[in-house]
Amino acid sequence: MTTQSKPDPRIRHHLSVGWTTIALAALFGLGLEAMHGLKLASYLDLDAATRRHMWTLAHAHGTLLGLLHLGVALTLKAAPELLADRSLRLAARLLLAATLLMPAGFFLGGVWYYAGDPGLGILLVPLGAFALIAALVLLALASWRP
Repeated sequence: MTTQSKPDPRIRHHLSVGWTTIALAALFGLGLEAMHGLKLASYLDLDAATRRHMWTLAHAHGTLLGLLHLGVALTLKAAPELLADRSLRLAARLLLAATLLMPAGFFLGGVWYYAGDPGLGILLVPLGAFALIAALVLLALASWRP
């Protein structure tokens, strides 16, 4: 009988956040499909196109960011030497911020919208995008270090 060592808590964090985000995005996607199937005017009418677009983007970004967390977890498992990199903690926080800000910004941009323009919640998206790009740069730099 072999005993496996417990994975690093940072790997478990990315696994937990990744699967939770994907599950929530899938549940939200099911809600979008239900609104479509029920032919809800507040979702399907022509004047709700902004809402439909924003909520589709929230669903897609949530799913992809969840997958990104799983990719980070697998990367850290495959290259455990990266766990020693000091920038990893900041990268993880930035990635978590992006995972919260981007889908929330798209969702809120679709809750309240004005004359075809998303609501003020959309202002969270560029903040999330900045956090995402910064996290990706930090992860890329860490992967190149010897």
